Amino acid sequence: MKKKFNWGILGAGKIAGKFATDLALLPNARLYAVGSRSMKKAKSFATTYGFQKAYGSYDHLLSDPNLDVVYIATPHSGHCEHTLLALEKGVPVICEKPLAINTKQVQQMIRKAKKKKVFLMEALWTLFLPHLLKIKELVAADVIGEVQSVRADFGFLANFDPTSRLFNPALGGGALLDIGIYPLLLAQSFLGVPDKITATALLGKTKVDEDINVTLTYQDQKIAHLHATLRGHTPVDAHIYGTKGYIHIPSRWHNPVSHVLVFDYATSKTTKFLMPRHAKGYKYEAQAVMDYLEAGLLESPIASWQFSLDLMRTMDEVRRQVGVRYPMD
Repeated sequence: MKKKFNWGILGAGKIAGKFATDLALLPNARLYAVGSRSMKKAKSFATTYGFQKAYGSYDHLLSDPNLDVVYIATPHSGHCEHTLLALEKGVPVICEKPLAINTKQVQQMIRKAKKKKVFLMEALWTLFLPHLLKIKELVAADVIGEVQSVRADFGFLANFDPTSRLFNPALGGGALLDIGIYPLLLAQSFLGVPDKITATALLGKTKVDEDINVTLTYQDQKIAHLHATLRGHTPVDAHIYGTKGYIHIPSRWHNPVSHVLVFDYATSKTTKFLMPRHAKGYKYEAQAVMDYLEAGLLESPIASWQFSLDLMRTMDEVRRQVGVRYPMD
């Protein structure tokens, strides 16, 4: 019988609720405790999602001796501080993406995880979804030949609010860190770390990127075309082009999807691979974390420390090129 893990959630916002909903579906996950800066909010969250305990401070949550693992669901700007607090107390961490605001913070978090010998993973949930694992399998089997290029987008129309996490520089606002990270992780998954990064952006009133285009080029003549925007709804689909064919991931490609399509250049034939659609999709990364902890791992083979570090270095360079700076930089 698998061990039951006492899960804690640090932060009681929207993404925390989505994660908790999926966590409840896993038989070896116990909805144990939630921590918020507001006891009222913590108690409300615990009641809504069925957690056993509610704490009115993050420190009190992380000091609970029965806590096995914590999911950090605070705004981007708090990820580093809250992860370091958890690691210092010996609590394994899955931290919502982006792992931090910049490379310096990510390096600090990894150093702490190594020093304390405590598990740390960025919650890059898309990497664990059945359809992306299937695509990796198809690519490894040479179904579309050698991958030559990736094209992906992610955009939605956000109501402008200078104080919200999407637009406030103090909270790590902008399209790049919130949704641009998805196209970037897809390109990195299939093409690796780029040799050259070229970025252009439209900055809004708060000086964060509201629309951003990124081109990644590689010495072996490979390329990725990536787009993210807060200024309008986009198809939110993706293509992975190879020498023999291509794979199309329909909208919304970063989410659980019903199918993926594989087009063969030689035969002009399209093959549809039907994919399961269960829950919201966060349960896959949560189950993986519990499997890693049972195996005594400190990092994920899928969402490794190096993967997160490479991703953040790319985002740092993109921000440098388009002129987006945060107070914590």
